[in-house]
Amino acid sequence: MESTISKHHKNISAIIHASTFSKYLIPFGNFIIPLLLWTANKSDSRFIDHNGKEALNFQISILLYSILLGIITIPLFVWGISDFINIHDLLDHNTHDIHFNGRHWKDFFHMGPSIIFFGITGILGVVLFILDIYCSIIATIRTNDGLTYRYPMTIRFIK
Repeated sequence: MESTISKHHKNISAIIHASTFSKYLIPFGNFIIPLLLWTANKSDSRFIDHNGKEALNFQISILLYSILLGIITIPLFVWGISDFINIHDLLDHNTHDIHFNGRHWKDFFHMGPSIIFFGITGILGVVLFILDIYCSIIATIRTNDGLTYRYPMTIRFIK
């Protein structure tokens, strides 16, 4: 990067990384706000340009990983729950009888492979969530110190 990075450029870059947390207040805020900040300031500094690209690439990657995890989980859920919900009961609009075929709550753990897949996809979802928060905080801190940060597991869409 540049040999001298102004405090203003460090602050803008740190705000770009920190603005990814806006997704908890605004839908798709983790894309919109960093994109607006990056496009408004990318011509000022290569440091800002690099950090804007990194933040957006990481958020897009996390979104794609989450969608992939959801695509894997939904069929597993339907397959695993089919033991407890009869398709005829779902299609009959007059009755909504969900029965457990004589099963008790303890038998949920005997569902076989589906409960293992639910556990694995649940753990992977939590790992993605923690990775997103941890990496965004570290990127904000390092960028504010004038260091470049490259997010792990990032697909570089924006070059």
